[in-house]
Amino acid sequence: MAMPGGIGAIDLMLAIGGGDQRGWYEKYRPLLRDRESLDQFEMPAQYLPARRRSGGRIAPAPATGEFMRIGVVSDTHNNLRNVARIVEIFNQSDVERVVHTGDITRASTLEALSGLHMPLMGVFGNNDVERDSLLGAAKRFGMKLVDPPLRIELHGHSISVVHDPLDISEALTRESSLLLHGHNHRHIHEHRNGCLVFNPGECAGIMAGLNAVGVVDLASLRADLLKF
Repeated sequence: MAMPGGIGAIDLMLAIGGGDQRGWYEKYRPLLRDRESLDQFEMPAQYLPARRRSGGRIAPAPATGEFMRIGVVSDTHNNLRNVARIVEIFNQSDVERVVHTGDITRASTLEALSGLHMPLMGVFGNNDVERDSLLGAAKRFGMKLVDPPLRIELHGHSISVVHDPLDISEALTRESSLLLHGHNHRHIHEHRNGCLVFNPGECAGIMAGLNAVGVVDLASLRADLLKF
């Protein structure tokens, strides 16, 4: 499907009205993965859950409880069967973005995660040695991957993301209201210095019902597991 002549991705998105336009986003999603969208929007245009005009730019809808949930996944280790299920779970869970806490391992995992209806960001883990291919895939799919720690300011919360829990310092917990990590494949839900420290645990296992991803409600800082 080709973009109509003379119409850019930004023109297209500005022409779409406010409200829930996810059907439009899916239809035009391949067209919006371009450098114009990535450079001129705060996040890739195709991923914003709702839009309104703001000073010539498209801005996310005002923060409400509906859009204050984030998905958390860790240590996918290129288990593509599980990743496909994870995409289904998050797409049905009303999360506004997904955070990956590392050990993606292969670019094929990012390709599978490109089926998400929301943006993905995260950190590299100790097994993410194929750095060039991972960075290339992240750029292609409009994802953000960095060396830890990743710092996110969202809905009044300071969120820190690391891979290895050994990288969690006292200072980091004092500076954050939410700290996400992975690495040990264990479910962690605890508070340190008033900061919620959360790891959803195993998601690359072969036993059905023993894998999980997390959903954190930023309105209440409540973290839940979604098992599969």
